[in-house]
Amino acid sequence: MENAAGHIKALQRMEKAGYEAYLVGGCVRDQLMGRPVHDHDITTSAMPEQVMAVFSDCTVVPTGIKHGTVTVLFEGEPLEITTFRVDGSYSDSRRPDEVSFTTDIRDDLSRRDFTMNAIAMSADGRIIDPFGGREDIEKGVIRCVGEPRKRFAEDALRILRAVRFASQLGFGIDDGTSAAVRGMKGRLSLISEERIRDEIDKLICGRDCIRVMLGYSDVITEVIPELAPCVGFDQHSPYHKYDVWEHTVRAVGAAPQDDLLLRRTMLFHDVAKPACARFDENGRGHFKRHAPVGADMAGGIMKRLRYDNKSIAGICTLIRHHADKFFTKAGVRRMISEIGADQLFRLLEVMKLDNLAKNEFVLKENLMFDELAQTARDLLAAGECCTLRELAVNGSDLKEAGFSGAEVGAMLHELLEQVIDEKLPNSREELLAYAGRRCRD
Repeated sequence: MENAAGHIKALQRMEKAGYEAYLVGGCVRDQLMGRPVHDHDITTSAMPEQVMAVFSDCTVVPTGIKHGTVTVLFEGEPLEITTFRVDGSYSDSRRPDEVSFTTDIRDDLSRRDFTMNAIAMSADGRIIDPFGGREDIEKGVIRCVGEPRKRFAEDALRILRAVRFASQLGFGIDDGTSAAVRGMKGRLSLISEERIRDEIDKLICGRDCIRVMLGYSDVITEVIPELAPCVGFDQHSPYHKYDVWEHTVRAVGAAPQDDLLLRRTMLFHDVAKPACARFDENGRGHFKRHAPVGADMAGGIMKRLRYDNKSIAGICTLIRHHADKFFTKAGVRRMISEIGADQLFRLLEVMKLDNLAKNEFVLKENLMFDELAQTARDLLAAGECCTLRELAVNGSDLKEAGFSGAEVGAMLHELLEQVIDEKLPNSREELLAYAGRRCRD
């Protein structure tokens, strides 16, 4: 027992006290799949008060005691320990109105969402799997425990969780479960924006997100209806081989899997294309101003889904500028001045991801974006002036030269433009001389 992990020691302590105790849910699933396990949930025949007595020497918090759950800090690991239970009705499609405790682990497993999450494991590795979850894991299938419509009526978020798990694990969804997902997706309106956001984040960062996002666009657009016009919208452009939705999905999938900011950005980057589409006499599509309009739309979506303000600001900046053209050293300076160096490098990554979801001939532009990134690195390494902070004059200098009020800020920005365009050197004397001439004009 000395070398056992904390959660195994906790199970053994419960057993020694005369109770049944098992690991349950996602930790068992991930262990069977050989995936990293981060949180260990325990289910037990002991009542909450008995659990608290068993761990009386530990920090114990009654986090959900009404539903039989206490959290125990055991050997540095927080463990959620929940009494075997069966759930009553779910009037809010989220939590049971009441629970009944049971002494049978199989009753407890029967209330869970998917068979792969309805597996229990004892301290000695014995598996309890009454619903065939292990076989479904081996086959790569997501299947509801029992009747799918009943499971989804209990907690509507399970509808989106099925799709999210398919993306994360690379699994297919059982036909009956899939039919219920599509048939009951309207119930997602009952779920809080924060929970929707968290599931969408996990979905778009899944290893198999492209297949799942294409296959379940109707579920995603149920919770983000602004994306619905993108599905099937033909761009009629020589640069594009996919409709707007498939282009979006493939751009998401091209981003690093662990870079949530980039994946979120690509999800929303072309949201305004259908609204901004115009077709010329030859039938070719043009999407003027789709980037700034899309930034505004994305901002509204993210505020509704309770994204944090920093993420909203950063993503909207990237979307607003993702179609900008700046191919010169001066253009790089100007972009650094406008959005900052860190955002410039991210913007160039966004532009490359955008191209990776277009026709192949467009990819040559990515070499140019790499060159622009190197130009930016060289500018920053040389300490060249790209922002007001690096300008050789400041507001006090201009006030001494006779400027006042709003004139000071306006002249500073004019001087910065002159330096960025290499029309003036970043020299205090030259800048003040220019400002003096403008003041006399």
